[in-house]
Amino acid sequence: MIIEYTGRQTVVTQKYKDQARMGLQRITRIVNGATSAKVVLTVDKYRKLADVTVSQGSQSMVAACQSADMMTALRDALTKIEQQAIRQRQKTTTAMRHPRPVASVGGMDDTTAMQAVA
Repeated sequence: MIIEYTGRQTVVTQKYKDQARMGLQRITRIVNGATSAKVVLTVDKYRKLADVTVSQGSQSMVAACQSADMMTALRDALTKIEQQAIRQRQKTTTAMRHPRPVASVGGMDDTTAMQAVA
């Protein structure tokens, strides 16, 4: 996975990179085929903002959190992305396990169609 870090009005330290990498590794285990991630850390007066975007093919998951501490904002954003990944995984699993019903022949139900054939 390619991780791109951006710091706006702040420096992205190794501590922030390590936390982001660890959180994204957990997400990668849930989401198969995640290709890239973008982590944007912003400081605006007394607010610390963390935006995380994870791209998987044509889909992307986005989370933005703010806090008084950058580590807390980053951890919360990664938690939100992980929850989105879990929901997406459950959604696809449910769709695979519960296929759509087969359309009936000519508007007849199964018993009527069997009687018409016999």
